[in-house]
Amino acid sequence: MVEPLFRFDGVPVAGSEVVLDGPEGHHAASVRRMRPGEAIQLTDGRSTHSRGVVTEVAQRSLKLRIDMVEQIMHPELSFGLVQALAKGDRDELAIQAATELGCTSITPWQSERSISRWDEAKRIKNQERWSTISSEAAKQALRPLFPVVRDLVTSKQLASAMSAEIFLILDPTASLSLADWVAPKSGSIQLVVGPEGGISDHELGLFESAGAVRVHLGAGILRTSTAGMSAIAFLAGRSGLWR
Repeated sequence: MVEPLFRFDGVPVAGSEVVLDGPEGHHAASVRRMRPGEAIQLTDGRSTHSRGVVTEVAQRSLKLRIDMVEQIMHPELSFGLVQALAKGDRDELAIQAATELGCTSITPWQSERSISRWDEAKRIKNQERWSTISSEAAKQALRPLFPVVRDLVTSKQLASAMSAEIFLILDPTASLSLADWVAPKSGSIQLVVGPEGGISDHELGLFESAGAVRVHLGAGILRTSTAGMSAIAFLAGRSGLWR
């Protein structure tokens, strides 16, 4: 049986007992219906991962014995998703899938052609929602390292950040295929996905001037909800991260 993974913000110590309460404890006890003797995993999402066994079950909490504690290893080569805001739930589907595939950062992008617009109130609410979606997806996929959801950026702000990391612009009009682009063995690769209407010519020029590389994903055009996860899956597989 695969041990389910829950978020725990404390600092567990091997051999000690801890209580998992709050929303996570309620989910474990009342939804997952965990029982004494069952194995369980805990993570703080960034640095500490532990395994243990359920010893007691209450209505909304569990008591656990911690058997193993380890530091979460951050990958030498990591992938981030820069996702343009999209209508409906397409952007949320994108970040969910990217998280399951192991992306380590998610950046909401207010692109020129985004139909969805976040004002200040929506920005705070929706960034919290994106964090919740990515955390839940990470737990479901048993990934103890949760993605960091960064602040909303405009196209100009995004371009100004492109000197710090490698940025690939997923653009069906690009002359270079992702299959022909050579990934480094370490560092951070940010994959930029446009909205339903695509990335504007102005933005493409702005990003290329800032050092980004435009790549296409073969014939056809993928939706904003599937382009990012397809690129992450391809790069992760080719880089040997799934071995």
